[in-house]
Amino acid sequence: MTLTTTYLGLTLRSPLVVGAAAPLSEDLTVLKRLEEAGAAAIVLHSVFEEQIRQDMLDLNHHLEYGTHSFAEALTYFPEPEIFHVGAEHYLEHIQQAKRDLGIPIIGSLNGSSLGGWVDYAKNIEQAGADALELNIYWIPADPDLSGAEVEAQYVEILKQVRAQATIPVAVKLSPFFSNTANMAKRLCDAGADGLVLFNRFYQPDLDIEALEVRPQILLSTPQALRLPMHWIGLLYGRIDADLAATSGIHSAQDVVRLLMAGATATQIVAALLRHGVNHLRTIEQDLIDWLTEHEYDSVAQLRGTLSQRHCPDPSQFERVQYMKTLQTYHPHWDLAEERR
Repeated sequence: MTLTTTYLGLTLRSPLVVGAAAPLSEDLTVLKRLEEAGAAAIVLHSVFEEQIRQDMLDLNHHLEYGTHSFAEALTYFPEPEIFHVGAEHYLEHIQQAKRDLGIPIIGSLNGSSLGGWVDYAKNIEQAGADALELNIYWIPADPDLSGAEVEAQYVEILKQVRAQATIPVAVKLSPFFSNTANMAKRLCDAGADGLVLFNRFYQPDLDIEALEVRPQILLSTPQALRLPMHWIGLLYGRIDADLAATSGIHSAQDVVRLLMAGATATQIVAALLRHGVNHLRTIEQDLIDWLTEHEYDSVAQLRGTLSQRHCPDPSQFERVQYMKTLQTYHPHWDLAEERR
């Protein structure tokens, strides 16, 4: 049984990749446990645009501190610990992970605007990361900003990152475009080696007693799988990039569905946060059992078999599915009783 797959030019022992999540990747001990449990690669938690900018401002402040004081103070130099730059720890973490683990380590940049922060992509590469995931986390709320301008921003950010890094780059894509297929193609044309579908934008909650807006993280459920599976099935074979799925992957059957849609890798996060690192072993063994039971020799045999490209009636991925869903759904309660 061969579980091997290729993602971003990297040969992976299986399609089971651990997605970006701080609790899973901040601690080197946990990273080692993930590798032992079967992780084929690990996407480290994101380093944020705001974090890098603040660190640069802090460093500049400490470098200039005292230079406008009396002459006697011009030799003042801050203690070394003042130069602690948080983003630098991220680079050290990559170096440590590459030294101690034998699987690919993928860095992650989280930002929303153009600027010098994209230079950090080169630092991530120099630290030893095997690839980079560009997490463009941006919810445009300006009513005067057009959709075309938003799309242009995504493409330009990718181009600037691509100009800095020579390692493979994947873009974690938002589902909120007027034409996701066109946006996927434009990103591929701009240099994306892979697309990760989809980024989850966390919505705040309202505390009606304290009258506050509060952040709230809701882990994905298996139902969240449908959106990335749908679009991977539509994009497979139509764009020149690897497709990875994230969100809603909780079991081996979920992995099978995504491979059949056309994914080359599946990023697992919520299931591990809920059930622990060893749940990865369960998913892998269940995947092997499913492939054996259905007489598949490799995961490569699955890829794209149920994509739109290989569907006898391609429209089933679009309008007809919508009609069929509405026509075949039956409520759990007695409709005839309600009509009386």
